[in-house]
Amino acid sequence: MNILFAASEVAPFVKTGGLADVAGSLPKALQRAGSNVRVILPLYGAIGAHWRNQMTFLFHFNVTLAWRSVYCGLFSLEKDGVTYYFVDNEHYFNRNELYGHYDDGERFGYFCRAVVECIPKLDWVPDVVHCNDWQTALIPIYLKEDGNRIPMLASIRTVFTIHNVEYQGRYGRETLEDLFGLPAYWYENGAMEYCGDISLMKGAICAADFITTVSPTYAQELHYAFYAHGMEGILSGNAHKLQGILNGIDIDVYNPATDPALFQTYTADDLSGKARNKQELQRALGLNLEPDLPIIACISRLVPHKGLDLVTTVLSQMMELPIQFVVLGRGDWQFEQAFVNARQQYPSRLSANTMYSSSLAMNIYAGADLFLMPSKSEPCGLSQMIAMRYGTLPIVRQTGGLKDTVSPYNQYTGEGNGFAFSDYNAHDMLHVIREAVSLYQNREIWHTLMQRDMNADFSWNKSANEYLHIYSRLVQ
Repeated sequence: MNILFAASEVAPFVKTGGLADVAGSLPKALQRAGSNVRVILPLYGAIGAHWRNQMTFLFHFNVTLAWRSVYCGLFSLEKDGVTYYFVDNEHYFNRNELYGHYDDGERFGYFCRAVVECIPKLDWVPDVVHCNDWQTALIPIYLKEDGNRIPMLASIRTVFTIHNVEYQGRYGRETLEDLFGLPAYWYENGAMEYCGDISLMKGAICAADFITTVSPTYAQELHYAFYAHGMEGILSGNAHKLQGILNGIDIDVYNPATDPALFQTYTADDLSGKARNKQELQRALGLNLEPDLPIIACISRLVPHKGLDLVTTVLSQMMELPIQFVVLGRGDWQFEQAFVNARQQYPSRLSANTMYSSSLAMNIYAGADLFLMPSKSEPCGLSQMIAMRYGTLPIVRQTGGLKDTVSPYNQYTGEGNGFAFSDYNAHDMLHVIREAVSLYQNREIWHTLMQRDMNADFSWNKSANEYLHIYSRLVQ
């Protein structure tokens, strides 16, 4: 079966968030499971010379976007058995940032047109095109439109994955024809209409043959207004073709036994290297070298829906506990400033790093004892899986993929793999943190939980098979 995977970012070529990790690892798992998978993404200026030097130029053509006729070059590269296509247009993609530009609608409308129009020019035809988030939401719509006159395209099935329903690609009504080149009936029949505007995500939900999201619990939550950001009605109406499939992580990349970023590698059977990583992390961040104090880590975008308001509300009470606290991330000013101020108050016990560094992140995953992730909503979350892979026990709010991957420790049965609370409440979170810090003193139980987390299967194998089952049903 031929699968074309379309995404706006793909690791290791370019990355701003979890979508890139998924787009970088799921296709490899699908390829290993027996499919012929190819991936297509924009050729951003941020993709470095190391990758560009490995690319092969295939051909160029002009893309038709409404009244525009725009250059498109297509490059390819093979890595780990997967072929990657790169859509080249410097006007749209040679910019400092991937997103956040005034013309993002036009940029990704162009990308979607380029994906559809390049298919007849390839020597390979996909059975399924798997689209991801609003940046690729127009692909199922364009395939339906162009399929009316190109039989090859009419036979292609589409899957659309919602990684985060909050970002929907919402634009003014006037963009439908002038910007995206679509007939008025896509608005008039309600397929793309949303509060007087158009929603690209809503259009994809209607047009795609199947919809997935990134965890079973998040799929259930999307039927409720609190989580669905206005999409609850259209998703409930399409529940017959909606399924939640839990994301995985690339266990070859995130492997404490081989990770070159660590101060010392280690395994579940020999945890001595984790103690060394903790000591070196304390030294690097200017914390007291106290091996018996648990380090609680938070690696996150510092924004409200990640639960940072809960943390700042009880931060002073947290720091009354015998802990050290490490924060890594950027985001809203009020959260950055709260942690910077707290660093001045607790200079030897709190480290606030208002930046993003992948190498420091891996050192924190390996050196911390607990990982705090109190999200208001979390479609899947990869950080808690990475933390567990490195033997760092998670403290999470039970929502989305956090609920699907973290089960609270039960002192009576010994079951569980972390710590969790349900209500979005700062003092509930604080109570669970206190429980975790108390349990840390019982080294025998703690080591058992660490080994349980490190031995858990967070690979893509099971999820890739679920996707293959969906593809097969659609094609048959």
